[in-house]
Formats: sequence, structure tokens, C-alpha cells
Amino acid sequence: MKITNITKQIKKMHNSKHTLIIGIDGLGGAGKSTISEELCKLLENAKYSVTLLHIDDFIHPRAVRYNDNYAEWECYYNLQWRYDYLVNEIITPIKNGSDFITEIELYDKDNDTYFINRINVPEGSIVIIEGVFLQRNELKDVFDYMIYIDIPEKIRLERVLERDGYIGNKEQIKAKYDNRYFPAERHYTAVYSPAENADYIIKE
Repeated sequence: MKITNITKQIKKMHNSKHTLIIGIDGLGGAGKSTISEELCKLLENAKYSVTLLHIDDFIHPRAVRYNDNYAEWECYYNLQWRYDYLVNEIITPIKNGSDFITEIELYDKDNDTYFINRINVPEGSIVIIEGVFLQRNELKDVFDYMIYIDIPEKIRLERVLERDGYIGNKEQIKAKYDNRYFPAERHYTAVYSPAENADYIIKE
């Protein structure tokens, strides 16, 4: 079982004086949320302190990430995420050591605004961050261990057509992926070769 193998590796790396930051990278529909939740459960059952963060909790409002001056995929790739906020306000203080207890801003997609959430990351915890494009330069040196879920685009499309009903009907979902998400994902894989550079690969 690949999750069990990953859990064993993380346990070997764990140090009570250092908070581990684990990345679960993968493209749309790869299964990142499911795997990250399974990994959290296994580690929590083994009595580790675990915090799960989702990259999509750190995105810009619609007025920023949708911009008619750029192609849709460029908006998604270049304007979607608040990397500076995530790195400077959360990751860097965690990596600097000691307990990290503070309030952070998370995106509320239903209201296109932010809400405040209190976060408590004791020293020696395990922080799991799941999301797309985690091996970009903007997140360089953030992660101690990177997992990449490598699933073919055809399979991922089948999944999102069933999952992403909030976008609209299947034709509308496919159009959004064809225009916005898939071109950005292809760009990311061409530039960063995430499957080749991750520490652990999950394939289907």
C-alpha cells in the first residue's frame, strides 16, 4: 500500500525538534485530497500532531484571478494563488522553529472573501500541504518531502466531469478545463517535470 510506505518514510524523517512539511502535488482530479486525508489519519492514529493545509485556501479573489487582459490559463497559472502570504506568514515562521500559534486568512469560495482560522502547529509537528503546482519556484525550499500523484489527463477528466458540477454541465466543465486548467497544467509539467523531481510518485 503506497500510503503505508509514505507513512513509514515520514516517520523515519520525523524529529521532535523540527516540523516536517510534506507536499502532496498533483494535477486536477488526481486524488490529492483523498490521499492527504488518508495520510493524515494514519499519522494521527500513530499519535503524531498533523496539520493539513490546502493550497486552494490561499487564492486571490475573483477580481484578481480572472483578468481579461490574459488568456484563461495564464490567469490560472500566474494570478490564482497567494504564495507570498502562504510562505511569509505561515511557512517561514513554522520553519523557524518553536510552536506556531496564530490566526490565518483562508479563502471562502462561496462568498469570495476571507475568514479567520486559528492554527496551532506545535514544534515537531507534521504539516501536509496538498494542491496543484507545489514544485514551482514560488514554493522552492518549502518542502522536506514531496509526493506527486501522476494520473493521466484522460482519467482525471473523467473524474472532474463527475465531480465539478458547480461549474455547470459536462460540456461547460470540459470547456473550462480545456481553456483554463489543462493548458496551465501542461505548462507546469513541461517547465518543472514534477513526476521526475518528486521524492515519491503515486501512479495509476
